Amino acid sequence: MADVTREQVLEKLRGVRGPDMDGNIVDMGLVSDVFISDSKVYFSITVPAERARELDPLRAAAERVVKDIPGVKGAMVALTADKKGTASSAPVQRPAAAPSRPGHAHAGHSHAPASGQRPTPPKKSGIPGVGAIIAVASGKGGVGKSTTSVNLALALKANGLKVGILDADIYGPSMPRLLKISGRPEQIEGRMIKPMENYGLKVMSMGFLVDEEVAMIWRGPMIQSALLQMLREVAWGDLDVLVVDMPPGTGDAQLTMAQQVPLAGAVIVSTPQDLALIDARKGLAMFRKVEVPVLGIVENMSYFIAPDTGARYDIFGHGGARKEAERIGVPFLGEIPLTMGIRETSDAGTPVVACEPDSPVSKAYREIAAKVWEQVSASEKDASRAMPNIVFE
Repeated sequence: MADVTREQVLEKLRGVRGPDMDGNIVDMGLVSDVFISDSKVYFSITVPAERARELDPLRAAAERVVKDIPGVKGAMVALTADKKGTASSAPVQRPAAAPSRPGHAHAGHSHAPASGQRPTPPKKSGIPGVGAIIAVASGKGGVGKSTTSVNLALALKANGLKVGILDADIYGPSMPRLLKISGRPEQIEGRMIKPMENYGLKVMSMGFLVDEEVAMIWRGPMIQSALLQMLREVAWGDLDVLVVDMPPGTGDAQLTMAQQVPLAGAVIVSTPQDLALIDARKGLAMFRKVEVPVLGIVENMSYFIAPDTGARYDIFGHGGARKEAERIGVPFLGEIPLTMGIRETSDAGTPVVACEPDSPVSKAYREIAAKVWEQVSASEKDASRAMPNIVFE
Protein backbone atom coordinates (compact mmCIF):
# COMPACT_ATOMS: atom_id res chain seq x y z
CA MET A 1 0.00 0.00 0.00
CA ALA A 2 1.33 3.45 -0.96
CA ASP A 3 2.25 5.89 1.77
CA VAL A 4 -0.29 8.55 2.69
CA THR A 5 0.67 11.96 1.30
CA ARG A 6 0.15 15.50 2.52
CA GLU A 7 -1.82 16.26 -0.66
CA GLN A 8 -4.25 13.42 0.08
CA VAL A 9 -4.85 14.76 3.57
CA LEU A 10 -5.42 18.34 2.39
CA GLU A 11 -7.80 17.17 -0.34
CA LYS A 12 -9.91 15.34 2.27
CA LEU A 13 -9.83 18.35 4.59
CA ARG A 14 -11.25 20.54 1.83
CA GLY A 15 -14.49 18.72 2.54
CA VAL A 16 -14.64 20.19 6.05
CA ARG A 17 -16.54 23.47 6.15
CA GLY A 18 -15.14 26.53 7.95
CA PRO A 19 -16.24 27.79 11.38
CA ASP A 20 -19.33 29.56 10.00
CA MET A 21 -20.06 27.03 7.22
CA ASP A 22 -18.40 29.39 4.76
CA GLY A 23 -15.72 27.85 2.54
CA ASN A 24 -13.47 25.04 3.75
CA ILE A 25 -10.73 24.98 6.39
CA VAL A 26 -7.89 24.43 3.89
CA ASP A 27 -8.69 27.24 1.48
CA MET A 28 -9.39 29.56 4.43
CA GLY A 29 -5.80 29.00 5.61
CA LEU A 30 -6.82 27.49 8.95
CA VAL A 31 -4.84 24.24 8.64
CA SER A 32 -1.23 24.14 9.81
CA ASP A 33 1.55 22.23 8.10
CA VAL A 34 0.54 18.58 7.93
CA PHE A 35 3.04 16.16 9.44
CA ILE A 36 2.88 12.43 8.67
CA SER A 37 4.91 9.84 10.56
CA ASP A 38 4.42 6.07 10.71
CA SER A 39 1.07 6.46 8.86
CA LYS A 40 -0.21 8.81 11.58
CA VAL A 41 -1.24 12.35 10.68
CA TYR A 42 -0.74 15.46 12.83
CA PHE A 43 -1.94 19.00 12.23
CA SER A 44 -3.80 21.84 13.90
CA ILE A 45 -6.66 24.17 13.03
CA THR A 46 -6.45 27.85 13.92
CA VAL A 47 -9.65 29.26 15.45
CA PRO A 48 -10.55 32.33 17.53
CA ALA A 49 -9.60 31.61 21.15
CA GLU A 50 -13.02 32.64 22.47
CA ARG A 51 -14.72 30.08 20.19
CA ALA A 52 -12.48 27.12 20.95
CA ARG A 53 -15.04 25.15 22.96
CA GLU A 54 -17.81 25.87 20.48
CA LEU A 55 -15.69 24.74 17.51
CA ASP A 56 -14.45 21.45 18.93
CA PRO A 57 -16.90 19.56 16.64
CA LEU A 58 -14.99 21.08 13.70
CA ARG A 59 -11.78 19.55 15.05
CA ALA A 60 -13.53 16.20 15.50
CA ALA A 61 -14.88 16.32 11.93
CA ALA A 62 -11.41 17.00 10.52
CA GLU A 63 -9.96 14.14 12.54
CA ARG A 64 -12.70 11.80 11.36
CA VAL A 65 -12.25 12.47 7.62
CA VAL A 66 -8.49 12.00 7.88
CA LYS A 67 -8.85 8.71 9.74
CA ASP A 68 -11.08 7.48 6.89
CA ILE A 69 -8.22 7.81 4.38
CA PRO A 70 -6.98 4.32 3.40
CA GLY A 71 -3.61 3.64 5.03
CA VAL A 72 -4.00 6.17 7.86
CA LYS A 73 -3.50 4.49 11.24
CA GLY A 74 -4.43 7.48 13.37
CA ALA A 75 -4.80 11.26 13.50
CA MET A 76 -4.04 13.88 16.12
CA VAL A 77 -5.72 17.24 15.56
CA ALA A 78 -5.40 20.24 17.87
CA LEU A 79 -7.17 23.58 17.95
CA THR A 80 -4.80 26.52 18.25
CA ALA A 81 -5.37 30.25 18.50
CA ASP A 82 -3.06 33.04 17.45
CA LYS A 83 -2.58 35.39 20.40
CA LYS A 84 -2.72 38.29 17.95
CA GLY A 85 -6.16 37.12 16.86
CA THR A 86 -5.27 36.61 13.18
CA ALA A 87 -6.81 33.30 12.25
CA SER A 88 -5.34 33.48 8.76
CA SER A 89 -1.73 34.08 9.83
CA ALA A 90 0.97 31.86 8.42
CA PRO A 91 0.71 28.29 9.69
CA VAL A 92 3.47 26.80 11.80
CA GLN A 93 4.78 23.30 12.17
CA ARG A 94 3.00 21.16 14.71
CA PRO A 95 4.67 18.73 17.07
CA ALA A 96 5.73 15.37 15.65
CA ALA A 97 3.79 13.43 18.23
CA ALA A 98 1.73 10.29 18.01
CA PRO A 99 -1.74 9.85 19.47
CA SER A 100 -2.27 7.95 22.70
CA ARG A 101 -2.00 4.25 22.19
CA PRO A 102 -4.95 2.03 23.02
CA GLY A 103 -4.87 0.73 26.53
CA HIS A 104 -3.09 3.71 28.09
CA ALA A 105 -4.80 4.77 31.27
CA HIS A 106 -6.06 8.35 31.44
CA ALA A 107 -4.87 10.49 34.30
CA GLY A 108 -7.31 10.69 37.15
CA HIS A 109 -9.25 7.50 36.29
CA SER A 110 -9.07 4.49 38.56
CA HIS A 111 -11.08 1.32 38.90
CA ALA A 112 -11.28 -0.18 42.37
CA PRO A 113 -11.79 -3.94 42.68
CA ALA A 114 -15.11 -5.22 43.92
CA SER A 115 -13.60 -6.19 47.27
CA GLY A 116 -13.00 -2.52 48.11
CA GLN A 117 -9.30 -3.11 48.58
CA ARG A 118 -6.90 -0.52 47.24
CA PRO A 119 -5.67 -1.66 43.79
CA THR A 120 -2.00 -2.14 43.14
CA PRO A 121 -0.87 0.71 40.88
CA PRO A 122 0.51 -0.36 37.50
CA LYS A 123 4.27 -0.30 37.12
CA LYS A 124 5.46 2.94 35.54
CA SER A 125 7.78 2.42 32.61
CA GLY A 126 11.02 4.38 32.65
CA ILE A 127 12.94 6.05 29.85
CA PRO A 128 15.83 4.08 28.32
CA GLY A 129 19.17 5.62 29.27
CA VAL A 130 17.68 8.06 31.79
CA GLY A 131 18.46 7.56 35.47
CA ALA A 132 16.45 9.69 37.88
CA ILE A 133 13.55 11.94 36.83
CA ILE A 134 13.00 14.95 39.09
CA ALA A 135 9.96 17.22 38.85
CA VAL A 136 10.24 20.90 39.78
CA ALA A 137 6.79 22.21 40.67
CA SER A 138 4.92 25.08 42.26
CA GLY A 139 1.36 25.63 43.41
CA LYS A 140 1.04 28.91 41.53
CA GLY A 141 2.73 30.87 38.76
CA GLY A 142 5.08 33.78 39.23
CA VAL A 143 7.35 32.22 41.84
CA GLY A 144 10.34 31.67 39.54
CA LYS A 145 9.88 27.93 39.07
CA SER A 146 11.23 27.77 35.50
CA THR A 147 14.28 29.87 36.39
CA THR A 148 14.84 27.55 39.35
CA SER A 149 14.47 24.48 37.10
CA VAL A 150 17.07 25.73 34.62
CA ASN A 151 19.60 26.71 37.26
CA LEU A 152 19.01 23.50 39.23
CA ALA A 153 19.69 21.48 36.06
CA LEU A 154 22.86 23.49 35.37
CA ALA A 155 23.93 23.11 39.00
CA LEU A 156 23.47 19.32 38.81
CA LYS A 157 25.62 19.36 35.67
CA ALA A 158 28.23 21.55 37.39
CA ASN A 159 28.29 18.96 40.17
CA GLY A 160 29.41 16.34 37.64
CA LEU A 161 26.19 14.78 36.34
CA LYS A 162 24.83 14.25 32.81
CA VAL A 163 21.60 16.25 32.75
CA GLY A 164 18.60 16.91 30.52
CA ILE A 165 15.61 19.18 31.03
CA LEU A 166 12.03 18.72 29.82
CA ASP A 167 9.73 21.73 29.61
CA ALA A 168 6.37 20.19 30.57
CA ASP A 169 4.46 23.47 30.36
CA ILE A 170 2.45 22.92 27.17
CA TYR A 171 0.63 26.25 27.35
CA GLY A 172 3.53 28.47 28.41
CA PRO A 173 6.87 26.88 27.44
CA SER A 174 9.84 28.98 28.57
CA MET A 175 12.94 26.85 27.97
CA PRO A 176 13.69 28.21 24.47
CA ARG A 177 13.98 31.72 25.90
CA LEU A 178 15.68 30.80 29.19
CA LEU A 179 18.32 28.70 27.42
CA LYS A 180 18.56 30.85 24.27
CA ILE A 181 17.70 28.01 21.90
CA SER A 182 15.92 28.50 18.59
CA GLY A 183 15.03 26.30 15.64
CA ARG A 184 13.23 22.99 15.30
CA PRO A 185 14.44 19.63 16.63
CA GLU A 186 15.64 17.06 14.11
CA GLN A 187 13.70 13.86 13.56
CA ILE A 188 15.96 10.82 13.42
CA GLU A 189 15.28 7.11 13.00
CA GLY A 190 11.66 6.05 13.38
CA ARG A 191 9.59 8.52 15.36
CA MET A 192 12.47 9.62 17.59
CA ILE A 193 13.35 13.29 17.91
CA LYS A 194 16.82 14.58 18.71
CA PRO A 195 16.70 16.99 21.67
CA MET A 196 18.03 20.52 21.38
CA GLU A 197 21.14 21.41 23.40
CA ASN A 198 22.86 24.38 25.05
CA TYR A 199 25.17 24.85 28.04
CA GLY A 200 25.69 21.09 28.01
CA LEU A 201 22.01 20.37 28.73
CA LYS A 202 19.78 18.27 26.48
CA VAL A 203 16.46 20.09 26.18
CA MET A 204 12.96 19.37 24.89
CA SER A 205 10.06 21.83 24.88
CA MET A 206 6.80 22.41 23.07
CA GLY A 207 8.28 25.85 22.41
CA PHE A 208 10.56 24.26 19.79
CA LEU A 209 7.55 22.87 17.92
CA VAL A 210 5.17 25.85 17.81
CA ASP A 211 5.69 29.57 17.28
CA GLU A 212 5.88 31.76 20.38
CA GLU A 213 2.81 33.77 19.29
CA VAL A 214 0.57 30.70 19.03
CA ALA A 215 -1.65 29.72 21.97
CA MET A 216 -2.26 26.02 22.47
CA ILE A 217 -5.88 24.94 23.02
CA TRP A 218 -5.49 21.33 24.04
CA ARG A 219 -7.67 19.17 26.23
CA GLY A 220 -6.43 16.79 28.91
CA PRO A 221 -5.86 13.63 26.83
CA MET A 222 -3.89 15.61 24.22
CA ILE A 223 -1.68 17.14 26.92
CA GLN A 224 -1.10 13.67 28.36
CA SER A 225 -0.17 12.27 24.96
CA ALA A 226 2.18 15.16 24.10
CA LEU A 227 3.99 14.94 27.44
CA LEU A 228 4.54 11.21 27.26
CA GLN A 229 5.86 11.51 23.71
CA MET A 230 8.25 14.32 24.65
CA LEU A 231 9.56 11.95 27.30
CA ARG A 232 9.62 8.62 25.48
CA GLU A 233 10.03 9.56 21.82
CA VAL A 234 13.06 11.81 22.35
CA ALA A 235 16.59 10.42 21.99
CA TRP A 236 17.83 11.58 25.39
CA GLY A 237 20.87 9.29 25.34
CA ASP A 238 22.55 8.46 28.65
CA LEU A 239 21.51 10.86 31.42
CA ASP A 240 22.03 10.67 35.16
CA VAL A 241 19.05 12.92 35.74
CA LEU A 242 16.22 14.51 33.79
CA VAL A 243 14.77 17.66 35.34
CA VAL A 244 11.12 18.28 34.45
CA ASP A 245 9.91 21.88 34.63
CA MET A 246 6.24 21.35 35.51
CA PRO A 247 3.50 23.86 34.76
CA PRO A 248 2.13 25.64 37.84
CA GLY A 249 -0.83 24.14 39.66
CA THR A 250 -2.19 20.61 39.91
CA GLY A 251 -3.83 19.89 36.55
CA ASP A 252 -3.64 17.29 33.78
CA ALA A 253 0.09 17.66 33.12
CA GLN A 254 1.00 17.20 36.77
CA LEU A 255 -1.23 14.16 37.18
CA THR A 256 0.13 12.59 33.99
CA MET A 257 3.71 12.97 35.19
CA ALA A 258 2.93 11.79 38.71
CA GLN A 259 0.82 8.79 37.74
CA GLN A 260 2.56 7.50 34.62
CA VAL A 261 6.24 8.44 35.01
CA PRO A 262 8.58 6.91 37.62
CA LEU A 263 9.53 10.19 39.31
CA ALA A 264 12.43 9.97 41.75
CA GLY A 265 10.92 12.91 43.57
CA ALA A 266 9.62 16.46 43.37
CA VAL A 267 11.13 19.80 44.33
CA ILE A 268 8.58 22.44 45.35
CA VAL A 269 9.37 26.11 44.66
CA SER A 270 7.66 28.83 46.70
CA THR A 271 8.19 32.41 47.76
CA PRO A 272 8.06 33.32 51.46
CA GLN A 273 4.62 34.94 51.59
CA ASP A 274 1.57 33.13 52.90
CA LEU A 275 -0.38 33.17 49.62
CA ALA A 276 2.33 31.30 47.71
CA LEU A 277 2.72 28.82 50.56
CA ILE A 278 -1.00 28.05 50.56
CA ASP A 279 -0.74 27.07 46.89
CA ALA A 280 2.52 25.19 47.47
CA ARG A 281 0.72 23.00 50.00
CA LYS A 282 -1.67 21.88 47.24
CA GLY A 283 1.26 20.70 45.16
CA LEU A 284 2.78 18.91 48.12
CA ALA A 285 -0.52 17.19 48.86
CA MET A 286 -0.89 16.04 45.24
CA PHE A 287 2.56 14.45 45.09
CA ARG A 288 2.04 12.72 48.42
CA LYS A 289 -1.34 11.41 47.30
CA VAL A 290 0.20 9.75 44.25
CA GLU A 291 3.17 8.51 46.33
CA VAL A 292 5.88 10.65 44.73
CA PRO A 293 8.60 11.56 47.28
CA VAL A 294 8.87 15.29 48.02
CA LEU A 295 12.60 16.03 47.98
CA GLY A 296 12.11 19.40 49.63
CA ILE A 297 11.15 23.05 49.30
CA VAL A 298 13.16 25.91 47.79
CA GLU A 299 12.38 29.43 48.99
CA ASN A 300 12.82 31.61 45.92
CA MET A 301 12.94 35.44 46.06
CA SER A 302 13.79 34.88 49.69
CA TYR A 303 15.28 38.34 50.26
CA PHE A 304 16.62 41.32 48.32
CA ILE A 305 20.14 42.74 48.53
CA ALA A 306 20.29 46.37 47.42
CA PRO A 307 23.02 46.59 44.74
CA ASP A 308 24.11 50.09 45.85
CA THR A 309 24.24 49.69 49.64
CA GLY A 310 24.32 45.92 50.17
CA ALA A 311 21.43 46.27 52.62
CA ARG A 312 19.07 43.31 52.88
CA TYR A 313 15.30 43.69 52.52
CA ASP A 314 12.72 40.95 53.15
CA ILE A 315 10.29 42.17 50.50
CA PHE A 316 8.02 39.12 50.61
CA GLY A 317 8.69 38.26 54.24
CA HIS A 318 11.31 35.64 55.03
CA GLY A 319 11.54 32.09 56.28
CA GLY A 320 7.98 31.07 55.42
CA ALA A 321 9.06 28.14 53.23
CA ARG A 322 11.53 26.92 55.86
CA LYS A 323 8.80 26.94 58.52
CA GLU A 324 6.40 25.18 56.18
CA ALA A 325 9.00 22.48 55.43
CA GLU A 326 9.53 21.94 59.15
CA ARG A 327 5.79 21.85 59.79
CA ILE A 328 5.08 19.12 57.23
CA GLY A 329 8.31 17.21 57.72
CA VAL A 330 10.09 17.64 54.37
CA PRO A 331 13.63 18.93 53.82
CA PHE A 332 14.24 22.64 53.37
CA LEU A 333 16.64 22.82 50.44
CA GLY A 334 17.74 26.45 50.58
CA GLU A 335 17.09 30.12 49.88
CA ILE A 336 17.59 31.95 46.59
CA PRO A 337 17.69 35.76 46.85
CA LEU A 338 15.83 38.15 44.58
CA THR A 339 18.55 39.80 42.52
CA MET A 340 18.72 41.86 39.35
CA GLY A 341 21.36 39.45 38.06
CA ILE A 342 19.02 36.45 38.05
CA ARG A 343 16.35 38.41 36.18
CA GLU A 344 18.76 39.86 33.65
CA THR A 345 20.53 36.57 32.91
CA SER A 346 17.20 34.73 32.62
CA ASP A 347 15.80 37.30 30.17
CA ALA A 348 19.01 37.12 28.13
CA GLY A 349 18.99 33.30 27.95
CA THR A 350 22.28 33.10 29.88
CA PRO A 351 21.35 31.45 33.22
CA VAL A 352 23.31 32.65 36.21
CA VAL A 353 24.82 29.23 37.03
CA ALA A 354 26.23 29.06 33.47
CA CYS A 355 27.47 32.63 33.09
CA GLU A 356 28.46 33.44 36.69
CA PRO A 357 29.43 30.04 38.14
CA ASP A 358 31.37 31.48 41.09
CA SER A 359 28.73 33.97 42.24
CA PRO A 360 27.01 33.51 45.63
CA VAL A 361 23.71 32.77 43.88
CA SER A 362 25.28 30.03 41.74
CA LYS A 363 26.84 28.50 44.82
CA ALA A 364 23.39 28.48 46.46
CA TYR A 365 21.95 26.61 43.49
CA ARG A 366 24.82 24.11 43.59
CA GLU A 367 24.23 23.47 47.30
CA ILE A 368 20.53 22.86 46.59
CA ALA A 369 21.46 20.52 43.73
CA ALA A 370 23.81 18.58 46.01
CA LYS A 371 21.05 18.12 48.61
CA VAL A 372 18.59 16.98 45.96
CA TRP A 373 20.99 14.46 44.45
CA GLU A 374 21.98 13.17 47.89
CA GLN A 375 18.35 12.34 48.59
CA VAL A 376 17.80 10.72 45.20
CA SER A 377 20.94 8.59 45.62
CA ALA A 378 19.95 7.56 49.15
CA SER A 379 16.48 6.58 47.94
CA GLU A 380 17.97 4.43 45.15
CA LYS A 381 20.26 2.68 47.65
CA ASP A 382 17.31 1.99 49.97
CA ALA A 383 15.34 0.53 47.05
CA SER A 384 18.21 -1.75 46.06
CA ARG A 385 18.62 -2.95 49.66
CA ALA A 386 14.91 -3.77 49.75
CA MET A 387 15.28 -6.18 46.82
CA PRO A 388 15.48 -9.84 47.88
CA ASN A 389 18.75 -11.67 47.43
CA ILE A 390 18.61 -15.16 45.94
CA VAL A 391 21.34 -17.40 47.31
CA PHE A 392 22.24 -20.74 45.69
CA GLU A 393 23.77 -23.30 48.04
